[in-house]
Amino acid sequence: MQSQLRGITAILFSTVIFLMGNGLLGTLLPLRASIEGFSNISIGALGAWYFAGFVAGCFAGPQVMSEVGHIRSFAVAAAIIAAAVLMLALWPTTIIWFVLRGITGFCTAILFMAIESWLNDRATNETRGRVFAVYIGLNLAALMIGQWLLLAGIPESFELFSVVAILYCLCLVPIGLTRLPAPQPRPALKLDLGRIFRIAPVGAAGCLTVGLANGAFWTLAPLYAQSLGFGTRELALFMSVFIAGGAIIQWPLGRLSDGMDRRWIIAATCAAAAACGLVLGAAGQYLASMPALFFFIVFVLGAFMLPLYSLSVAHANDRLPRAEFVEASAGLLMINASTSIPGPLLAAALMSAAGPSALFLFTALAHAAMAFYAFTRISVRGAAPAETRDVFTPVPQGSPAALPLDPRAPEQKV
Repeated sequence: MQSQLRGITAILFSTVIFLMGNGLLGTLLPLRASIEGFSNISIGALGAWYFAGFVAGCFAGPQVMSEVGHIRSFAVAAAIIAAAVLMLALWPTTIIWFVLRGITGFCTAILFMAIESWLNDRATNETRGRVFAVYIGLNLAALMIGQWLLLAGIPESFELFSVVAILYCLCLVPIGLTRLPAPQPRPALKLDLGRIFRIAPVGAAGCLTVGLANGAFWTLAPLYAQSLGFGTRELALFMSVFIAGGAIIQWPLGRLSDGMDRRWIIAATCAAAAACGLVLGAAGQYLASMPALFFFIVFVLGAFMLPLYSLSVAHANDRLPRAEFVEASAGLLMINASTSIPGPLLAAALMSAAGPSALFLFTALAHAAMAFYAFTRISVRGAAPAETRDVFTPVPQGSPAALPLDPRAPEQKV
């Protein structure tokens, strides 16, 4: 295993660098947009354009890589994002930012697909589970580091945009120097969303909820923190604590779900996320004066919001044949990505009407509705048979190319 990890070090190193830039950019843009006088609706639209571009990139990526190869696809996508980031700093107007944010979403999907295809190609059936775990850990670590890079400058200046652009340029170096052969093109996955909704409605609805709530959070949470009077240090801590909650609790929560009807854990998780959202939405201004308590609640919110996607995928695949794992998980990923488009817009509209704290009232409403639906389904349909259940595995919200790495996927021919 150690020799195999050494063989993919360049790929993993490029992954960490580009995700640091992606994490920083995602938090920086709402802050700068607010400074430039963008309305809440416009800032929500920035998130919608990004996720729309990401979905388009997931569909177009395989064709792009089959025509020009993985290294060229990765290099061109990273270069375009670096250029787009610098243009964001030069021309802070809504129309230009919408278009550029859509372009960055499209290219980000291609970056994910190139990296994940490469990892999948280099992993064997015996090691792919450990490669998958390392990849997930690096994703979360890089995303957290990206938040703290906010301290490298101030949102009003050109500095932080330059840092992001530098990171996207640097992520080209390890992959550009690798001697690993490029992966072979894989056929596009066939998506049957109707079958997923029929067989595992709670899993599909859970991914839909994640798209609405998490898409809104990643786009608009910096505005909420800003409304509390947080500086960049407190904002970085706010985002990092949220991510840490999901990273630390996800695995034990998932393991707990292995021994019971997973819908109970999904319902309880959503109910707890709704309660935390209500507390932050109703009393955030008051709690901000008690930092220890405030950040504890943010940690708990992350612990219950972030695992919902992996729990939903696990439940759906408890109901589906193992041979359909990759196709079903790709469909769930597309449900999540597609519903991330309206999430920021709906939450932004609510914030415009009721203030920044309404962001968490929106997430609370989404999670409460999901909890009610999951409890309802428990009463009308039995649990998945024990013999069809598999162990819980955290799932990254990247591209469909990562799904064959999951140890629950069917073994691949080599």
